[in-house]
Amino acid sequence: MNMRLLPAAAVALLALSACNQEPEVISERAPDPMESQLANAAPVELPPSIKATVSMRCQPGNALVFVEFFNQDKLVTVATEKGGTKTRLTAPEAGQPFTAEGGWKLTGTPESATVEIPGKGTLTCKG
Repeated sequence: MNMRLLPAAAVALLALSACNQEPEVISERAPDPMESQLANAAPVELPPSIKATVSMRCQPGNALVFVEFFNQDKLVTVATEKGGTKTRLTAPEAGQPFTAEGGWKLTGTPESATVEIPGKGTLTCKG
C-alpha cells in the first residue's frame, strides 16, 4: 500500500511547490525596441507648406506654367500642363535660383519669374 501512496504524494508535493512562487511583475507598457535610437535621433524638419499656387502666362509663345511656391523659399514645383507632372526645383538658400536636374531653373516670385524648361528654352512669366 505504501508503494501506491508514493506517486500521489509526489504529485501533491509538486502542486504545493508551485504555490510558493513570486508573482510575475507586468509592465504597464511594452518595451520599445527602438527607444534608444529614437532618443538619440536628430530632430525631424517638417516639409514646408505651400505659400502660393499660381498659373503664369509666359513669353515667348504665350505658354502657361503652373508653379507652387513653398514657405522657406527653398522649394518650388513646376508643371507645364494643368494637372500635369510636377517637377521639384530646390534652392540651396532662400533668394537663390531654384534648379533641378535636366536643365530646369526658376528665378523670381509668384508675381514675376524667369523659367528655364528643357526643350522649351527660357520663358519670362507673369502671375
